Amino acid sequence: MDARTSYREAAVRGASPVRLVICLYEQAIEDLRRAVLALEKGDIEARTCAINHALVVIGQLQGSLDRERGGEVAGNLDRFYNIVRAGLAEAQVRQSAKILEKQISELVLVYEAWLEVERATTGGVQPVSNPLQAAQSPSHTQTPVGDWNA
Repeated sequence: MDARTSYREAAVRGASPVRLVICLYEQAIEDLRRAVLALEKGDIEARTCAINHALVVIGQLQGSLDRERGGEVAGNLDRFYNIVRAGLAEAQVRQSAKILEKQISELVLVYEAWLEVERATTGGVQPVSNPLQAAQSPSHTQTPVGDWNA
């Protein structure tokens, strides 16, 4: 296990549901940036692996949506995740860095919105060590972490 993986695992232990969603967005964005680099290098295997991992992460985000309590926001996020997944499939088939960059931009916009949610619910302080003080997200219940950083 490398230092980055150890750090990431420590960051998610005891993190709020909002912080976990943020971590998953960071992972998906990182995966897609790796896919762009692999595409530029002509490394088909690395590109495919990075896109596939991003799809797993997005599946984790989509699977954690609480459609009952999240209402319209959860529905909008569900549609957003479907659009991103379709864009990633298209980027893979067309081998398009431009399409990957568009998906990254879209994810970054929503990621920044989650950062705002975190700031609003924690007063700018990330409650990492005490999960009992974790803010509940209106649209994601728990975020299963599983193999998101594998």
